[in-house]
Amino acid sequence: MSDLQAPLVRPKRKKTWVDYFVQFRWIIVIFVVLPISATLYFLIYIGDMWSESKSYEKRRKEHDENVMKVIKRLKERDAAKDGLVCTARKPWIAVGMRNVDYKRARHFEVDLGDFRNILEINKEQMFARVEPLVNMGQISRATVPMNLSLAVVAELDDLTVGGLINGYGIEGSSHLYGLFADTVEAYEIVLAGGELVRATKDNEYSDLFYAIPWSQGTLGLLVAAQIKLIPVKEYMRLTYIPVKGDLQTLAQGYMDSFAPKDGDKSKVPDFVEGMVYNPTEGVMMVGTYASKEEAKKKGNKINNVGWWFKPWFYQHAQTALKKGQFVEYIPTREYYHRHTRCLYWEGKLILPFGDQFWFRFLLGWLMPPKVSLLKATQGEAIRNYYHDMHVIQDMLVPLYKVGDALEWVHREMETPIKQQIYPEPGFEYENRQGDTEDAQMYTDVGVYYAPGPVLRGEEFDGSEAVRRMEKWLIENHGFQPQYAVSELDEKSFWRMFDADLYEHCRKKYRAVGTFMSVYYKSKKGRKTEKEVREAEQAHLETAYAEAD
Repeated sequence: MSDLQAPLVRPKRKKTWVDYFVQFRWIIVIFVVLPISATLYFLIYIGDMWSESKSYEKRRKEHDENVMKVIKRLKERDAAKDGLVCTARKPWIAVGMRNVDYKRARHFEVDLGDFRNILEINKEQMFARVEPLVNMGQISRATVPMNLSLAVVAELDDLTVGGLINGYGIEGSSHLYGLFADTVEAYEIVLAGGELVRATKDNEYSDLFYAIPWSQGTLGLLVAAQIKLIPVKEYMRLTYIPVKGDLQTLAQGYMDSFAPKDGDKSKVPDFVEGMVYNPTEGVMMVGTYASKEEAKKKGNKINNVGWWFKPWFYQHAQTALKKGQFVEYIPTREYYHRHTRCLYWEGKLILPFGDQFWFRFLLGWLMPPKVSLLKATQGEAIRNYYHDMHVIQDMLVPLYKVGDALEWVHREMETPIKQQIYPEPGFEYENRQGDTEDAQMYTDVGVYYAPGPVLRGEEFDGSEAVRRMEKWLIENHGFQPQYAVSELDEKSFWRMFDADLYEHCRKKYRAVGTFMSVYYKSKKGRKTEKEVREAEQAHLETAYAEAD
């Protein structure tokens, strides 16, 4: 049933100094953040090149030495005196809006900063073995020239393997391969007691294998992962399909673009993406891998979207609304990272003129600003402002619910082993579009921008909007990634997620009392050492999640 209503009318909000600071924050971005970002990107690139110059044998030897340091560090911890175990990574480095407030409590740091090497690319068995801080830009730079790729590649260069495994990771090829974690074949984990284990779906640690995704590093420390590779070609043949109508029509256009009603698998593309520009217009994009010979045939258009002076990708795609459906060929790696330069829609808010030709031509090579630096240069007041006046949320919803999700966002924001996430009971009897007999199709609805009321200067309660969104997700069997800002209380959190396997592994592998629970790690707000210890003690004494 549709719940579309007119967007809520809200009273005008009185501006404060924070509003004006945010409005002119581009000055700090241009003169401080962008130059430092460019320098950091260059230094990281040099570091990656240095790593790639080493033999795989040398990298694996360094990896083994670093793992022993982690094990030694964990064994030095005095559980009675030291805080819970956390990585030594600075809170502002994480990519995402959620503030890493749990690190404000006293904790026992373990440094994983050296775990950023590709340890092996196996062309015969088609897997890559990598350390957790390897990012998407680094691994695509190594694999794509070999005509290989991870099965699921995140669009932003800075997103890391560890972050995608422990967090979200739904991308344009997920309709074929699932979430990023679904493409992992083995995890190498250092447990609370300092034991190094390798978890696969069919060995003695299979329960741990299925519990790791979405656990946010609360079951052990990930030190390496073996991930599925697939063969790819040099270009992506991308078709832009404009869709006009109400939000349910846009949602149906999205479903039809990759889940044909007749079930013909030959019609399923390699990549799919849908962008909704307003309540009546959207562009669906379907991509299939294409060879260099095909792309360069006479009459075909090649678009190098990775060049710094090119229009931002979401704006380029929007031109299909005026000129109609069209096809072009994009170099594969440039397509993978098409949203990096403008950070999706966020670039326009960070730099209001960043999409102008003069800026792209003169300074576009400095883009994007590193998200970590944007977070590091904002104080407490600015951080709270973005919590209340900005939306960076993803919703994992059943495919057939995507229209309802779009309508909800428009109205409210205008813009046999169970893991924590699991299909709807009985889905296999419904035969809905996109589902199979043994898997339910989910999709991501990403909401990234300032809500309409904020842009109009009206009152807007971001925390209340998030609470309503989370309530809607629970009622519609959806899931919220834990990287986002959450307002859920503990009972509601475990209504959204299934706790059984997670709690089993927490106790079996002695994570309780060593690593903070995933709910408490995701919970918004400051945490004192006393609060953390009391929560963990309660966890030891009783079941962590009540049956609802």
